[in-house]
Amino acid sequence: MSVNRSAVTSVDVPRGLAGVVVTDTEIGDVRGLEGFYHYRQYSAVELAQTRGFEDVWHLLVHGELPDGDRGAAFAAETAALRRLPDEVSAALPVIAAAGGRSGPLAGLRTALSLLGAAKGLRPVYDIETDRRRADAVAVAAAVPTMLTALYRLGRGLDPVPPREDLSYAANYLYMLTGSEPERRQARAVEQYLISTIDHGFNASTFTARVVASTGADVAACLVGAVGALSGPLHGGAPSRALDTLDAIGTVDRIDSWIRERVVAGDRIMGFGHPVYRTEDPRSRMLRGIAQEFGGPLVDFAVEVERRVEAILAELKPGRELHTNVEFYAGVVMELCGLPREMFTPTFAAARVVGWSANILEQAQDSKIIRPAARYVGPGAPVKVPEAA
Repeated sequence: MSVNRSAVTSVDVPRGLAGVVVTDTEIGDVRGLEGFYHYRQYSAVELAQTRGFEDVWHLLVHGELPDGDRGAAFAAETAALRRLPDEVSAALPVIAAAGGRSGPLAGLRTALSLLGAAKGLRPVYDIETDRRRADAVAVAAAVPTMLTALYRLGRGLDPVPPREDLSYAANYLYMLTGSEPERRQARAVEQYLISTIDHGFNASTFTARVVASTGADVAACLVGAVGALSGPLHGGAPSRALDTLDAIGTVDRIDSWIRERVVAGDRIMGFGHPVYRTEDPRSRMLRGIAQEFGGPLVDFAVEVERRVEAILAELKPGRELHTNVEFYAGVVMELCGLPREMFTPTFAAARVVGWSANILEQAQDSKIIRPAARYVGPGAPVKVPEAA
């Protein structure tokens, strides 16, 4: 099929492809004007409130919520995949040492590449649907093990081997801290993980699909997604939202601190979202979880949220700006004992399931993603000058 290049170059493309529909998906959708998002046909928030992580994982990968027996079988299947190949385990200390201040997320890129090689993953273009799905589940199951091991090794601690008798969230906390978590903490982290499994065609999900469209193996697709997530404009905000609370410090400083930032045009971390024009439903749910814990940090966060919205209404009337998922996610993870360096890696431990589902969906289409760019440089052709 021929393409009219002049027609392509004359299209007015919005910055960042905002609002441009690039494909069809059955995985889920974000309806920003309504303040609602869903995984397949189910409300994502309702799933977080009523189901376990493994059930939602099954929904995204297999297309349906499991009954009790199938859910238990899938949980057992994924738990058995948590242990790493010996080649990967042996290399993690070197990866952690080389990463230095870059942290576990940077190390994950290297570890994922090694995992793909150790498992002999083949390009999704060359394998059948069942093999693709098995690869995607196996790699996703190993991600928390690699992340927690890299974190502990970076602090001179031995990695904690995974346990198959714990849920995904409880095992994650166990491998991170070395202690079996309280049920309330494990459930709070599980609800956070479920709420962040997928969220439309964000930068990392789109990156995963672009790589998948080339037919590359699952690990390669996930490496691309992690690279996108590592950027501060995408996955780095939960700890920064807590940094904001630390910077404000006390209730009597809230108004002056916020007014100064708003007048200067500075961004207030944990507020605003490129899609939602109403309250972020993830933030609403996580606020409720935080308030169940209670305590000074939660009270302070709620008051900061209230004052930010009030001062914005005064200084920027008509501008809607609400807390996003990162604001209360940081509070919940702090309450559950996660170190701030692990906030974004924890996000990755959830989002890897959404990335995997998108990789599997994209692999069904044999057409490579190959958009056009509009050339805006000097006029061409120009005769090449002779060398001096």
